Formats: sequence, structure tokens, C-alpha cells
Amino acid sequence: MARSDELLLGVSGCPPAQQTAAKRGKPSLPPFFFAPAPRSTADSAVYNSGSLLPDFSSAATRRMHRPWPYPRVVAHRGGGTLAPENTLAAIRKAGMMGFRGVEFDVVLSADKVPLLMHDETLDRTTNGKGSVAATLYAKLARLDAGAWFSPEYRGERVPTFEEAGKLCARLGLWANVEIKPARGFQRETAVAVAKLALELWSGASPAPLLSSFEPVSLETARAEAPDLDRGYLTDRLAPGWNEAARALGCVSVHCNSQHLTEAQADEVRGAGYWLLCYTVNEPAIARRLFSWGIDAIFTDRLDLIPPDFA
Repeated sequence: MARSDELLLGVSGCPPAQQTAAKRGKPSLPPFFFAPAPRSTADSAVYNSGSLLPDFSSAATRRMHRPWPYPRVVAHRGGGTLAPENTLAAIRKAGMMGFRGVEFDVVLSADKVPLLMHDETLDRTTNGKGSVAATLYAKLARLDAGAWFSPEYRGERVPTFEEAGKLCARLGLWANVEIKPARGFQRETAVAVAKLALELWSGASPAPLLSSFEPVSLETARAEAPDLDRGYLTDRLAPGWNEAARALGCVSVHCNSQHLTEAQADEVRGAGYWLLCYTVNEPAIARRLFSWGIDAIFTDRLDLIPPDFA
């Protein structure tokens, strides 16, 4: 691991993807007016000194903060509890129900094909077994990713990121794309996702937002696709979150709703970031969060929290 990677990981304290996958019901989302990433060694030195960072005084923050332009209720992993997660069927379900935004996770196959999958293994959501990162996509494409959910979805396949992106474009859906690398593939996954996202949404609107628990992935995504929005994804707001999100050029903060306080919500929005919460499945909790000024929520319960809820 490069020294820069160690510094980023040290600031955020984010656990590796495989440790977080089982813990969170989570996510992840969109822009701001942060200083551009430095391009030279000299620029980097100045940037790291803090002289190029924006003024976060209250007056400057009011100028920076602008209304959230994307859907306020986002379908988690495509279709939440109403369709097999991270499939084209899930995205279609959200679209049919009137949702205008979806979230899904992207990993790499053994032959570096970006595809939709939450876990590092195939066991839970397909009829296959073993590591996703160790399996060629030709084999993954033959697996059933729907039968585990219900007979209605038997035969649903593991989609590529390209297929999901094109479907979102056809349906007019905004996408929060979570970069979810297996251990050791933080950079490779981010490069593949960022490059393909640029191609898929070239000239299209609304462009996706790339989020990740991995600082290295966010840093790499910024280098590959600096014009795409990035979201700082975390379980809880630990000390140093603001500095980490700012250093990564993130425009939004995505956190676990269970650990967020109203004071923290005020702090995040006061610093000029958009604030999104996962995974919100109870209407009462959604109302409370929106009363705090939260910009958007991710939900599994598309049946209880409709797209026009907020």
C-alpha cells in the first residue's frame, strides 16, 4: 500500500469492504464547489497545506450550499425488498413504481468486468458459490440471481454495470453507484467503474454519483472521472470525517441513519455537503430525518416509503 493510501485510510477509519458488507443495510451520492484536485507536486504541497481548501465560514457555506437536485427517496439495491437485489428486474421494479433514483453496488469479476453484486461471494444471492473476484464473467452470466428471492424471478441474471447503466438511461433514472471493491482491488474497481460511467452517461442527464466506503477508490475515481460527483460513504461520522471528505473532493456524505444525530446532520449540512442516510425502512424515521434537513434517504421498503414521500 502506498503511503498516500495509508494516510487516506487513517483519516477515515473505514473498514475493508468485506467487513462492512455483512454489517450494513446501507448505501450511498452528488456535487459541490470544492477546489479541484492538484495536478503537480508543487500544487499538491500547497493543497495539502490547506491554502487551496474552500472557506468554510458560515457566509461561504451559504453561498456553496444549493438545493438537492436529485430524488429524495432512492430505491436501495434497485428494488429493495420487492425484487432480487442488484438485478435489472430490481431497477425495472423501482421504475414501474415511480421511483426516479436507484442505488446499486458494483464489483469486478476475475476478468475485470464491472457487474452488480453486493457481497464478495456468490452464495447469498445466486445459485453459485465462491468468490466473485475469482470467477470469470462468462460463468457469472449463467448463474440464476433471482430464484433465491422468489419463483417469479427465476432465471434473472447477474447484470453488468453496462447493462444497468443503459437501463437507467432508458428509464430516466438517476443512479447512485457504489464502488464496492474486494480486498486488494480498490483501485482497479474504481478505475473500471469511473471510466465506464463516463462512457455510459456521456452527454446524458442526470449523471450518476459515485460513492464508496473506500477512500482509495474515491481518490482513484476522482482522478479518472473528476467531473462525476462523489459521495463519502461511512457507517458513522467519526472524528476527521470533514477533512477526509473534503480531501477526496466529495459533494455528499452518506451515513447510517441509526448512528446520526440531529446535531451531526446540522454539522454536515453546515459544512456545505449534501446529506443522505441509509437504510431507512420506517416512515416515522424517514419523517424525522427529513425534519432534520436530510437531503435524501435510501430505502428497501418501496411499499411503505413511496417516491413522493418527502
